[in-house]
Amino acid sequence: MGSPTLPADVRLEVCQCFQSLTLSAPKQDAIRALQVLRSYLDETPENANASVQKAEFRRSHFTRVLQFLVKNIQADWFHGLTAAQRSELWDGLFLWGPPEQTLLVLMEGIGSNLDHLVSITEKFVHSGRLADLLWSYCLTTTSPVDSPQLRGALLARIVALPDLTANKLQHNNKLAFLPQQYYPLLAKEMLTALDRTCRALKDGTSCSLTFVAQTLGKLCAQGHGGLLLAVMTPKLSGCTRTDMVWQRVCWKLLENVPQRWMESVLVGLVQAVHGPGALGRIMGNLVLKNKTAQFVITHKLLLLQYKYETRTLRVVLDYLAADKDRRPLLIQVLRCLCQAWANPSAVKHTPLEQQLYVSKALLLAVGLLEDAELQELRSELLQCMLGGMQSHLDSNVLRIRHMGMVVGECLSSRMNINGTKLKFEYEQDEETQDLVSLLTPSKMGESEPECDDGSNVPYAICYKISDIFPNCSDDEFTPYDMSEDQELNKASPPRYLRDCLENLILSEDPERVELSLRVAEGLVRKNVFATKEISVQLSKVLLHMEDKYSINGFRGLRQAAMVALVVSDSIPVTEFLNTEFYSLNYSLRQRLDILEVLAVAAQELSKPNPGNANPSVTTDQTPYSANDAAPWQQVVEKRIRAKTKRISQGVSQPPAKATVNRYAPVAGYFFFPLLRNYDKPQVTFDLLGSDHLVLGRLIHTLGIFMHLAVNAPVATQMGRALLDFVWAVRYHTDQMVRRSVLFAVCSVFMSMPSPNLLVDLADQIFETRSWLTDVAGDDVDADCRSLAMQSLMLLDKSLKKQLQSPQALSIES
Repeated sequence: MGSPTLPADVRLEVCQCFQSLTLSAPKQDAIRALQVLRSYLDETPENANASVQKAEFRRSHFTRVLQFLVKNIQADWFHGLTAAQRSELWDGLFLWGPPEQTLLVLMEGIGSNLDHLVSITEKFVHSGRLADLLWSYCLTTTSPVDSPQLRGALLARIVALPDLTANKLQHNNKLAFLPQQYYPLLAKEMLTALDRTCRALKDGTSCSLTFVAQTLGKLCAQGHGGLLLAVMTPKLSGCTRTDMVWQRVCWKLLENVPQRWMESVLVGLVQAVHGPGALGRIMGNLVLKNKTAQFVITHKLLLLQYKYETRTLRVVLDYLAADKDRRPLLIQVLRCLCQAWANPSAVKHTPLEQQLYVSKALLLAVGLLEDAELQELRSELLQCMLGGMQSHLDSNVLRIRHMGMVVGECLSSRMNINGTKLKFEYEQDEETQDLVSLLTPSKMGESEPECDDGSNVPYAICYKISDIFPNCSDDEFTPYDMSEDQELNKASPPRYLRDCLENLILSEDPERVELSLRVAEGLVRKNVFATKEISVQLSKVLLHMEDKYSINGFRGLRQAAMVALVVSDSIPVTEFLNTEFYSLNYSLRQRLDILEVLAVAAQELSKPNPGNANPSVTTDQTPYSANDAAPWQQVVEKRIRAKTKRISQGVSQPPAKATVNRYAPVAGYFFFPLLRNYDKPQVTFDLLGSDHLVLGRLIHTLGIFMHLAVNAPVATQMGRALLDFVWAVRYHTDQMVRRSVLFAVCSVFMSMPSPNLLVDLADQIFETRSWLTDVAGDDVDADCRSLAMQSLMLLDKSLKKQLQSPQALSIES
């Protein structure tokens, strides 16, 4: 295409082109006008006067030209252009002009949902124009017309392009504009701009990374950092490995990220990098220069948030330990972790997941210490170990206690105090093994050594048994036949309940005591009449019995016998146990045993009595055998019925007979005595003080009693008393107590009839609902929040059901 002669007045030329591009303009005039406008964007060599005119066109008239073209896209001359003419003249004006102005015009006009305009936008995105836009702002000498308003508008369009196109195009949206396609492409465009920056700096050209840094920060702040950094981080890591210019460009890029977006960028970067080495090359010592970066890396990622993986903790701490200038921050972080882990209030009030997260960070940091640093921090670590273990071992939560044991063992092993190491007995699981492994620094990014045979077995055990005993063979030993051997017992089990009681009280023979304990439950259930004569006495003996002979399954056998006593003679035994619960000179273990026995017995009493079951239910389930005397016709008929599908067959067997709920008449004997004396501290027992483990178990047991009392006459009185009891401890500092309170409240709503909730608990119900709402939204424990939500749903369901009933309407009227 020949370039027309350029007049001196660009404004006049543009106005004449607009007149030629009116809706009714002839096709040839329109083509001539488009050629003139297109010539202002040519990059061919020319005189100085033409260059000035082209610069004026780009600066002052280009946006107006594009807006005019979009407005007249329905003109007759536009539809008369051939595909080649349209691509060269019309499309070329959008794809070869200043990219920042083009993007703003396209985003403004794309809402008209014109297919060709959408296609131009798609070409703009895929033709590298975004990289040109970013690069134009990197060149400080030839940067476009700049202003805070223009930058803000451009950032908004670049970052939110998928959202804008989705809102305007809706079902006609293109794949190129979807977040999964657009943001990785934008990441490549940003890398292209950074690569051009590195080349320019090597050639001695001055550049600025402010706009690219702002784009990166805004993208990460709006939640797109994962897609973006997944593409950028591997490239940056590879380029910075051997090129110092790339390292300086990355450092400058992060330094120019606005402070309000710094956290989002760093959090995304820490999670995206392959290891601490890559993080160090990309970030440099930003953590020493920027206060926001230091706060995020040394405090927020380690102490305030706990949602990140262990790998992220390793990257952060290894990054701090890798450089001598950053290493003092590692010591500072370790001191903060020690204080957080040993803080008794934190153990009580923070979620278990956060405590586990802090424990992992503490062990990782201790594992990175050098010997000199370990000696310097020895007293602080010792204080942390002793105070932290005490706080964790006092917790009701088993996982927290195990956490304290494992961290205490690891700290003791690392400090090696007087050559002694702590050792606790706890069940090994995946969590404890993971904690122990954190004390050993790992080389992130390096594969673990494997055995010669390709398996993942450590070298220390990569051998064959025959290598140790080369001359031995299992075939040389002939086993004895021991199939008919029987164990000889010197003593025989007692056959009467009184003999069993006598053995448990007086006998010093371990074997006789064990046999008596093993048959105690069966003897109690076998002869209820004899049991009632000695039930309280036998309960007392079992309650005080200790496992001095190391009987296998001692606790289970003792509990089963005591449960059988409660079931067989409920009222006297229950009164005895409830009285002993608040008595002096009992250990916490014995009090917990009392609660557990009562809970298990109540559950058994609430179930149908097996002795009153309908025998016809079991006879129909007897398998057929060849010796049955049933006639062959019955056998054939039975098989036909089994293989025939019927829509409705009726009742196939008589319904089970109704059985009496044995728990309902005695529910009050289980429940109400436990509400006495709870607020009176004893010499060895303070329920509302330090013994919160027993308090939580007591409330949970009362909740079980309440749940099992559904449809019982005493359920309403029990519900009212239970709500009054738990109301005083609803804000307890221990999370196990709060969980038990919520379970008890949930049991009240499940067991009490709906009419009674409004009639008998009218003064409490709405205050309780307000408290549950607060717990569901604000409690630090996830289980407490879940239980509160369940209780709210149960309460609302009961209230809605009752308020819609005719009786409730009559009461309201």
